[in-house]
Amino acid sequence: MAEQQVNISINEGEAFFAHEASVSFNPTQFVLDFKCITPRVDMRSKNGHHLALKHNVVLVEPFHAKAFIELLVKMVDAYEKQFGKIDKPKAVKKFEEKHKELIKKAGEEQITVAPSYFG
Repeated sequence: MAEQQVNISINEGEAFFAHEASVSFNPTQFVLDFKCITPRVDMRSKNGHHLALKHNVVLVEPFHAKAFIELLVKMVDAYEKQFGKIDKPKAVKKFEEKHKELIKKAGEEQITVAPSYFG
């Protein structure tokens, strides 16, 4: 058999930091929507502030979604063995406590509190 040369083209994606993620599904795939939210200052706008929102969406078949979960659990376990237990940051705990207090004050009225990306 003759040796064949194969040319391979690799498209390296950009590094992407995800602040938020959402997952949805339909009968044939899971949709992983990773979001990067960045505050920006625009002196041309009336209030000077706006958010830049980027999405990276990954579509996977249900079998691959389950395999990804198993891999992620394995890697988190390995990380914790090497570096110690992963805990929720103090700032997040503080935010959650503040959120609980706001809900108690609101009574039956349902409110949604989101962190401010403008500091």
